[in-house]
Amino acid sequence: MIEKANKVQCPKCGTQISLTEALSAEVEERYKADYQKKMQAAESGFNERARAFEKKLRDQISKDSTVELQDLKNQLGEKAKKLEEAQVNELELRKKTRELEEKEKGMQLELQRQVDEERKKISEEVSRRVGDDFRMKGLEKDKQLDDMRKQIEELKRKAEHSSEQRQGEVMELEFESLLRAQFPMDTIEPVAKGIRGADVVQKVLLPTGLVAGQIVWELKRTRTWSDGWIEKLKEDQRALRAEFSVIVTQTMPKDTRGLCHIDGVWCTEFPSALGLGHALRGQLIQMHHMQNAASGKGEKMELIYNYLTGIPFRQRVEAIVEAFTSMQADLDKEKRAFQKMWAAREQQINRVLNNTAGMYGDIQGIVGESFPVIDTLELEQRPLLES
Repeated sequence: MIEKANKVQCPKCGTQISLTEALSAEVEERYKADYQKKMQAAESGFNERARAFEKKLRDQISKDSTVELQDLKNQLGEKAKKLEEAQVNELELRKKTRELEEKEKGMQLELQRQVDEERKKISEEVSRRVGDDFRMKGLEKDKQLDDMRKQIEELKRKAEHSSEQRQGEVMELEFESLLRAQFPMDTIEPVAKGIRGADVVQKVLLPTGLVAGQIVWELKRTRTWSDGWIEKLKEDQRALRAEFSVIVTQTMPKDTRGLCHIDGVWCTEFPSALGLGHALRGQLIQMHHMQNAASGKGEKMELIYNYLTGIPFRQRVEAIVEAFTSMQADLDKEKRAFQKMWAAREQQINRVLNNTAGMYGDIQGIVGESFPVIDTLELEQRPLLES
């Protein structure tokens, strides 16, 4: 009943409405309207205050922004000014750097020019001094060579003056050695200089020690033949009482060659001398045996004399000499072959020594006295030549 009493019917739609709810709704509506009005008023005031605050804020922001912007502009201007000053300083610094670099390059170039100039002067001075020294040493060497050439010519003249005598002495010694080697049983005696007689006397000895006979040897090493040699040697042969006499000569008589018999004297060239010596020695031994067999028989002695002075004996001697000459030719051929080989080696050695001496002289002429002395390349004969 109470619930029904609290409800009323809507006159329009007939809907039952609770009074409590109706009142609540009415109050709510009234309060809501008031609230809305208040809210609108508050909102209107708030908006005005907000707009005022916003305006104030905007003004403050605008003012602050202007100040800050001006400050930023001022800072930017200062920075731009500093940047401009820095750029100017940098340009100035770069300019000075370039100037310093160019100046340094110029100084280096000038210094290099001065160094090159000094080096050129030093080189010219050294070249001049070396040239003067070399020229002076060359003049000294030319003077020494001229002096040495004069001394050599003088020595050569003196040597040529006495060369025939020395060559004869050397030939005699060599021939004596050959005779001793070929005839070891015989006595080979040289005739001393200044004593009349032949150069060498060969006494032919038998195995028993008896003397079978003598051969006198005269050695001639001249470019011309002299007929006076025959008579002189015959006199020496008679003085020595020798059976045979031989002239060993480099130059044979005219229209003869190798071996000949002139007026009782045998003449032969050097290659045939030993062969003739063997032949004459054999004849002396044979004569000795024949003399012993004859025992004083004059007829046999006459036959022996006729045999020795006849053509058969000469032919036998010539045959023996030809055989020994052939042997001597073979020996000389072998000697020439070896001498050719030795001469080639000697020339090679001389070329090496001459080139070495020339290089040594060139270096010594450039370096001077400081170059070490090689004794084997120095002129060892200088004291003898100067004396």
